[in-house]
Amino acid sequence: MPASPDMAYISPFRALRYDPARVALPDVVTQPYDKITPEMQDRYYAASPHNLVRIILGKREPTDHEGENTYTRAAASFRDWRRQGIFLQDGQPSLYVYHQRFAVPGGKGELERRGFIALGRIEDYSTGVVFRHEQTLAKPKADRLDLLRSTRAHFGQLFMLYSDPAREIEGLLVPGGDPAIEVRDEYGVSHRIWKVADPTLIELVRGKMRDKKLIIADGHHRYETAITYRNERQSELAATAPSGVPRPRSSQEVLVRGGDAEGVPFQLVMMTFVNMDSPGLVILPTHRVVHGLPSFSSGTLQSGARRYFGVEEVDPSIDAYRANVILREAGHAGMALLAVTGDRALLLDRPKAGPEMFAGLSLRQQSLDVLQLHKCVLEGVLEISEEAIRNQQNVSYIRDTGEALARVRSGQANVAFLMNPVRIEQVRDIAFAGEVLPQKSTDFYPKLLSGLTIYALE
Repeated sequence: MPASPDMAYISPFRALRYDPARVALPDVVTQPYDKITPEMQDRYYAASPHNLVRIILGKREPTDHEGENTYTRAAASFRDWRRQGIFLQDGQPSLYVYHQRFAVPGGKGELERRGFIALGRIEDYSTGVVFRHEQTLAKPKADRLDLLRSTRAHFGQLFMLYSDPAREIEGLLVPGGDPAIEVRDEYGVSHRIWKVADPTLIELVRGKMRDKKLIIADGHHRYETAITYRNERQSELAATAPSGVPRPRSSQEVLVRGGDAEGVPFQLVMMTFVNMDSPGLVILPTHRVVHGLPSFSSGTLQSGARRYFGVEEVDPSIDAYRANVILREAGHAGMALLAVTGDRALLLDRPKAGPEMFAGLSLRQQSLDVLQLHKCVLEGVLEISEEAIRNQQNVSYIRDTGEALARVRSGQANVAFLMNPVRIEQVRDIAFAGEVLPQKSTDFYPKLLSGLTIYALE
């Protein structure tokens, strides 16, 4: 029985997977498409003629045209690799338990994040089942839509969060035996996957998931692309329905009529589900590095910042480790930022900006360190417009604290703003309230590899 519209609907599926007898898995799987730099793309191309990058982020050629381009080549590669047996389809509908073991950048020891891969029903945000926490941009969605139209397949999982404080679902999905897939990526992260084909166990998990609300952690552009593609296919079905057959009024009705999720594959998308209440969930900060301001001075920044924060000078030769310690300790008391220039380091805390700085933004959003930085410092003190920030004209986003400091000290940047990570409770509360965070606010680590499992719509 399909779930009602306000419930999460998940389904097992028969994944396509690389045949380990034909390829070496480390040579063919990739980071998510939006994390692939040109240098990584070259490295993936060189690793194997069957590396997934040729499908999800193929190289553009000067001679590309409507009939021959990255999308047509992706579709041809996918079709050929299936025919050649590079990809094999599992025989039974399954869930796929997915464990990642990793060291936190800049931290000590290892953690393990546990989730599972399944199909999830595509929901409009208005249904109150799937929630976003960031805005999307038109250009990436147009690119992903062209790829989906051409290949009719999903190659990477959407990263979805659900809440399960008792960790009941993880308790059901305890893997046994050797993993079906095991690979270590270029960042040293171990990825292991076990198949779960037991129908009774699958139904138990599906039942536990039915009352869950889902938050998109990573994959907003691909999720909204899947919505657009679903709507296109739904319109095609409605337009071609035989005379006298009642046409479905909504995409939801198609699923209900189909009964089995296999009957309407474009209603579903591949997702990895992770419990937001588990200890292995890590969010890293994304620091802001400001460059290209011709009239910038440390003194002007310091005096301007005093209008909005308490300001304390710290050792200007501060290293990455000490910066992280200061931020973490100051963050226990609330909002905290470190502004590092070529000759000064300033701790900004104890915010005191008036409500006029945050017009239209809720108290939940105003409590975010990143929003205080954007509104009070980038826009208020440095007078960088919201549009310039959005277009990354004067602002770069850097995960590594040491790299951010090096940009400033080498003269490549005016100032680095170092931050603590957003807390998962903040992401949860803002998403469930129907609000969004500023761009580049969350960096869930590690990423989910693309190419471990593939969901072909036909």
